[in-house]
Amino acid sequence: MKLNRRRRRRGNDEVDLDVTPFMNLMIVLVPVLLLSMVFVHTTVIDLNFPSGEAAAAIDVESVHLEIQVYDDEIVVADGRSVIKRLPNLVSGYHDFEKLSLTLQELKRRLPDKQDAVILLEDHTDYQTLVTVMDTVSAYRLPEGGDSLPVALFPEVSLGDAPVQNSLAGIASGRTGE
Repeated sequence: MKLNRRRRRRGNDEVDLDVTPFMNLMIVLVPVLLLSMVFVHTTVIDLNFPSGEAAAAIDVESVHLEIQVYDDEIVVADGRSVIKRLPNLVSGYHDFEKLSLTLQELKRRLPDKQDAVILLEDHTDYQTLVTVMDTVSAYRLPEGGDSLPVALFPEVSLGDAPVQNSLAGIASGRTGE
């Protein structure tokens, strides 16, 4: 009988479960996760890439607005000739304000034109790409206390910029040196 008593004592021992550390973790973790969701903001930029058929159907005589982004300048061209070269500011940054003014003037001359091609060098950083795309697609028209967005060339395509010296070589008559 002594053996049965020992078994009963072992079976009757109840262990209290301490959930205080887990509750403390939840009290801290839930607000942190909720706050981090407020700071995460994803923006989607809609791009129109030409398909194989659309690329072949392009009329050579029409104007193809190109914005070529290089380390030291931005070149606005029409596919055949340079419209305007915008060298970097003294601080070394691109002059996006002059780019916007140039594109606004082009929009006044070509009001029905909706598309533009942005040509970038391989090592162009992401922030420059986004800023150029924002500048090409719209500008802000100040009105009262607010500013209203006005569309410039909202249909943006991306591509690789030609080698910068190739335009100078063609203009001077040199090719492939």
